[in-house]
Amino acid sequence: MSIVNTLSLESNRQIKINFDGGDLSSDAGLPLIKEFVSKLGIDKLLGKAFKTNDSALFRYHTDQENLLQMIYTIIAGYFEDDASDELTNDPVFKSVLEKDALASQPTVSRFFNRMDEDTLNQFLTIGRILRNKIYNIQMPQAVILDLDSTLLDAYGRQEGSAFNFHYQSNGYHPLVCYDGMTEDLIKIQLRDGTQYSCTGVVDFLQTVLDEYLNDYPSIRILLRGDSGFATPDLYEQCEKNGTSYVIRLKENGILREKVSDLVDELDEITQNNTVDYAAAYGEFMYKAGSWPYERRVVCKVEKPDNQMVYMYTFVVTNMESSPEYLIKFYCKRGLMENFIKESKSGFDFASVSSHSRMVNANRLQVHALAYNIFNWFRLLVLSVNMRKQRIDTVRLKLLKIAAKVVRSARYITFKLCSSCPYKNEFYETLSNIGKLNVQLE
Repeated sequence: MSIVNTLSLESNRQIKINFDGGDLSSDAGLPLIKEFVSKLGIDKLLGKAFKTNDSALFRYHTDQENLLQMIYTIIAGYFEDDASDELTNDPVFKSVLEKDALASQPTVSRFFNRMDEDTLNQFLTIGRILRNKIYNIQMPQAVILDLDSTLLDAYGRQEGSAFNFHYQSNGYHPLVCYDGMTEDLIKIQLRDGTQYSCTGVVDFLQTVLDEYLNDYPSIRILLRGDSGFATPDLYEQCEKNGTSYVIRLKENGILREKVSDLVDELDEITQNNTVDYAAAYGEFMYKAGSWPYERRVVCKVEKPDNQMVYMYTFVVTNMESSPEYLIKFYCKRGLMENFIKESKSGFDFASVSSHSRMVNANRLQVHALAYNIFNWFRLLVLSVNMRKQRIDTVRLKLLKIAAKVVRSARYITFKLCSSCPYKNEFYETLSNIGKLNVQLE
């Protein structure tokens, strides 16, 4: 029943407000996501490849429908399970899900609680299949595996959460791997809060390397990691699997002594204070105590503006490019911080609020899948002038469009806001989806 409670603004009594507008929605751009999901066959894939451990013979809301509902709500910016109750009669969400009503919050919670180790593996399989679909549309020449770890804050008594001394906060400490070229989230794995950055990284990475070496042998694999991943096991893994790597080393006295000639060079350049900033690049062979043999180390020594102390950057690598190129290549890894920020703020990766570690691990995979679907949408079909924009901006400009629903005997028509300033971008995106050349299964 409509709530007809008309109010007038004190600032202008001629302006009146009520919630009796009829069958309206503020998310009329969401059919673009549905069209993209349908074009790639993601909805059908989820029906085939995803199933919870469910003893019930029949459920009104299937696993596929529940998962799609979560993906659409996350992309639209509704992160809490309670949003399912708030959106249950929204005409756009009902249309994209092709349902009379959305699954309720208790139904969604029970859905997550049915997830287990098997569903975690299913998400890995789904990610691999979808990546294959994307690469068949646009095959990359190389992939840059940017390794990192981050903190997902936890509040309360979440199983596996703990105080992390590096971040000085309580939560989980997952491993993440993004493609530094496309921003694809290649893999994410929930870990307990006390885990060090490189703990379990070899096992984590091997499944990724196996996928690329088996499915895409022509794609060059490169890996970047900060000093938290400076471990001989990782170097050896990359070398055995034909993976090029640049990994930062922690600065120490031995490494500084190796580049004393560069320091002398900079001393000469800056001795009369005629040059405020200067940098020098070099390389040397180096064998740490835990290494079985020497490896190439490239370095940069620089005198920052208005400082007297030199700064050092050391990177161990099996690549043959110049020291300057490799240092600059490594430093581009800093963009990954933007990827992580986008994941957390734009897709709520930190929504690990269940008491169960397993539920939280699976919930993280759902949010990761939503992130990737949007990222592929952005890269492949979004209008050209919007492809570099972040999720919050795309939501505001293209997804959060007001619409009135008009129903007839044969059709449901969404009459989008006439004053929408992004009509052209909407139509261009829809046209791009139609032009996608997707390999049929």
